[in-house]
Amino acid sequence: MRIKDVSLALVGSTLVVTLAASPALADTTTPALPAPDVAAVAAVHRTALSQGAPGALTRIDEGRRSYRVATGEADTAAHTPMDTGRRFRVGSVSKTFTSVVLLQLVAEGKVDLDAPANRYLPEPLPDERITVRHLLSHRSGLYDYTNDMFYNTVPGFEAVRNKVFSYQELIDLSTAKPLNNAPGAAYSYSNTNFVALGAIIEHVTGTPVATHYRQRIFTPLGLKHTSYVHPRTTISGTYARGYLRQDDTTLPLVDSTEQTVSWAQSAGAVISNAKDLNRFFSALLSGKLLPEEQLREMTTMVPVTADGKQSYGLGLRGRTLSCGTTVYGHTGTVQGYYTYAFTTSDGRRSMASLANTSNNGTVNTTLGATLDASFCGTDPAAAVRRAAASTARFTEDIAPQKDASSVAPSVVFTVPLLEVFASDAMLRRPSLVVKAYV
Repeated sequence: MRIKDVSLALVGSTLVVTLAASPALADTTTPALPAPDVAAVAAVHRTALSQGAPGALTRIDEGRRSYRVATGEADTAAHTPMDTGRRFRVGSVSKTFTSVVLLQLVAEGKVDLDAPANRYLPEPLPDERITVRHLLSHRSGLYDYTNDMFYNTVPGFEAVRNKVFSYQELIDLSTAKPLNNAPGAAYSYSNTNFVALGAIIEHVTGTPVATHYRQRIFTPLGLKHTSYVHPRTTISGTYARGYLRQDDTTLPLVDSTEQTVSWAQSAGAVISNAKDLNRFFSALLSGKLLPEEQLREMTTMVPVTADGKQSYGLGLRGRTLSCGTTVYGHTGTVQGYYTYAFTTSDGRRSMASLANTSNNGTVNTTLGATLDASFCGTDPAAAVRRAAASTARFTEDIAPQKDASSVAPSVVFTVPLLEVFASDAMLRRPSLVVKAYV
């Protein structure tokens, strides 16, 4: 294939489009999606930066083609430009990794989805009716202990930043409160569910969750930039630093990069990068990690919003986008990081986006507009308008989620221009120019 190189004017963003060496995925009956709108992605990034995010990145992978957009800074002290290869804490995207391990154990006959969870736990939950399926689908009713732990955002974080919890200590924080609802009666997102699932995995197998992640997912898929280092506080390799917004938004951001994430563990302590997340979700939805029966269970979705556009299966979110396409993956929030990682139902196109801040619901909502841009080919103005107009700030991966009554002033980030390499097929819009003004 003949390759042409095209320069795009970028101020405040870098964009790379490449043809990778990996083979294209097999043809399926899924209709072809429009090409991602990288100008819209860059526009979403710029909006997120204007709302207080130091930096943002998005990587879109489809077969041999990769689209990469990075904006702002990965390190505000060193003024290091963001790039899409950086590692970061993925927060509740970890829940899908935990679900894969658990469902593999189901396939091996070691766990029954509809059995009482207490059958597999070292210490019982307060209601015998809670099943393993209830935990995976957030229908156990178990109170989310993070509501109390992070009620005051920065003091709560500093109190647990270097602390190491056992699974049981976290479960006990939850069970000290009444159930939110009777088991199975309602969807109620709770980190406690996936802490309990981590305890089940380790109790049933006698093997640490970290070992299961590595042996069952990281190594088979070649996820070289993905790790679970609990309770180590540091991130190895090249990474984006995380910045936690204070409840008093006039105060400076808090560098929250180094922490044990022991308060989350199997609910939120995985570290990865965009390339690995795309590979993981593509492999999962294309059937490379679970047998057909377990994948069908995982992807059986129940709506969790009134409009039905957001749904939840077993450790997996569904999002129906403006173009009617439904994508599957998970969102993640951990101190200093917002993550979106989703793929199509056949795993052919995957997208991962990051903003290196948190406790800013406006940024999180804005970052979600990279989904439409990546899967629907939305124009930049429409993507940003939808993000700005959104009233359904449905962010529940860490509670409570502060909204932005005021946002940080705009900051100008200067990033060197990059060349963009594109195939002939990608040059159908020869006038494409990204003018990124922050």
